[in-house]
Amino acid sequence: MPRLHFEDFAPGSVAEYGPRVVTRDEMVAFARAFDPQPMHLDETSAAGSMAGTLIASGWHTCALGMRLIADGFLNDAVSLGAPGVEEVRWLKPLHPGEAVSLRRHVIEAKPSRSRPERGSVLFRLEIVVAGEPIMTQTNWIMFGRRDAPPAGTRPARPADRVQAAPGADSVDRGSQPRAVRDDSDRPGATGFDDVLVGETMDLGEHIFTAEEIVAFARDFDPQPFHLSEEGARTGPFGRLCASGWHTAATWMRLMAQARARRIERETAEHGGAARLGPSPGVRNLVWRRPVYAGDTIRYRSRITGKRGSTSRPGWGLVFHRNEGVNQHGETVFGFDGCVFWERSRA
Repeated sequence: MPRLHFEDFAPGSVAEYGPRVVTRDEMVAFARAFDPQPMHLDETSAAGSMAGTLIASGWHTCALGMRLIADGFLNDAVSLGAPGVEEVRWLKPLHPGEAVSLRRHVIEAKPSRSRPERGSVLFRLEIVVAGEPIMTQTNWIMFGRRDAPPAGTRPARPADRVQAAPGADSVDRGSQPRAVRDDSDRPGATGFDDVLVGETMDLGEHIFTAEEIVAFARDFDPQPFHLSEEGARTGPFGRLCASGWHTAATWMRLMAQARARRIERETAEHGGAARLGPSPGVRNLVWRRPVYAGDTIRYRSRITGKRGSTSRPGWGLVFHRNEGVNQHGETVFGFDGCVFWERSRA
């Protein structure tokens, strides 16, 4: 039986979990599956990137943080899920062989007015290497209250179907996304100054299978409602559903593939392409609805603004709003992001 309830997370309390050493092989495996950019794939490619050396994907760092949360306290609690993340800041890169720990600060705890059996806790979470935070994250998590009746489950839609992908038994496998628009003939942006605010890119779609949902959850988010239909049946969502970080990492895979097509096109047409650097963080990350096994999610990204970088004169920051929509036309996921963008082609 879970030991921790809403009442056990006192504002002002601090706890630390870990450490866990992150190997080069697992960094590269995650990058191949979800963030195949040069800085994450191998040392030679990374040397020519803005980072200059092999580093972990920021989304990998988030997923590792989720695993530390799950092992540290979440799987010993009456967890009812998280609606989203207010802010993620990637302060320093994570390198192969470094040991990461999780430092948990409880900021606020609010009983629910409409659902007396639950309450929400605001956490500030830090991923720490050698005593220094390399990533911070601020978000609410919902918990059941002690001695309260169990929360009701969410009924599954009759139209939902479980679609399996045989053989998807590890993080670097799963069904391949289907592109819904070929942008190879689109003029597109070159350097930072050419980026058009308001431009929207359709990144493609992905079917979330039961096998890959479970595989991701086993590695990074082993909560019962992500691990099996049986475990999910009595949980807050009623059916097997994807980890929110799985939904986000799949967006990153489709975005990285769109960026690779842009670089390939511009290199062929102009002899070079402006590089993209890492992201300093994301805001307003929301998981509006569960992504169930069998759901098809289509992702898109819209440029919302840009500004020159004062710390890196040859670069600018490009801001974008990103969303995922399921086969029912419902928005299931969204966030505001930004990325360093080189001012001119190489």
